[in-house]
Amino acid sequence: MKIAGSTALVTGANRGFGRHLAAELLARGATVYAGARNPDSVDLPGAVPVRLDITDPASVAAAAELAGDVTLLVNNAGVSTGADLLDGDLAEIRRELETHYLGTLSVVRAFAPRIAANGGGTVLNILSALSWITFPQVGAYGAAKAAEWSMTNALRTQLADRGVRVAGLHVGYMDTDMAAHVTTPKSDPAEIARIAVDGIEADRYEIVADETSRQVLAGLSGGVAALYPALP
Repeated sequence: MKIAGSTALVTGANRGFGRHLAAELLARGATVYAGARNPDSVDLPGAVPVRLDITDPASVAAAAELAGDVTLLVNNAGVSTGADLLDGDLAEIRRELETHYLGTLSVVRAFAPRIAANGGGTVLNILSALSWITFPQVGAYGAAKAAEWSMTNALRTQLADRGVRVAGLHVGYMDTDMAAHVTTPKSDPAEIARIAVDGIEADRYEIVADETSRQVLAGLSGGVAALYPALP
């Protein structure tokens, strides 16, 4: 896929990694719709703000009508509640799934037919190394991302013959507000955005963006013992 001349929609583009993605796409010659629940919060020069709450079907439908010329959809919008799977607020756990899984799916369902009608293009779902490995403190987030990864695999197969390529980006912690509490090393989101857009242009189905994700991917074949060596 050629980024220059394409028309992209990035969800959650008003801040964090989404803003970096939108900026990278603009720099490479794309027209960019910047989706945000509050479009007034979009301050990226050149981007077209679009009101979009991915958990609200009416909002998704309205965005699809407004941005009907899209050929590249980047599903970046997300949330991290920190809810504990055993004793956390079930509503917060449900919010994670409603956002990362059902919300993302809702956006794909609205935009995939339009991308196909526009001659084909790409959907990129922003996943995580936590799609493949998880820990108690991120149990709800990991479960939602694992579901989104599975959805990505299914949609990839289903949409292939319609000219819509579905890709996934796996990355560890980035230096954004969502990971502000993390003290371990974090990737530069601008660099990950560059890697992500390079992957789109190279027509990659799976973009493994950092060393953390590469290590986890390599460990999958080793099973539980390799991924969770501290277990008795």
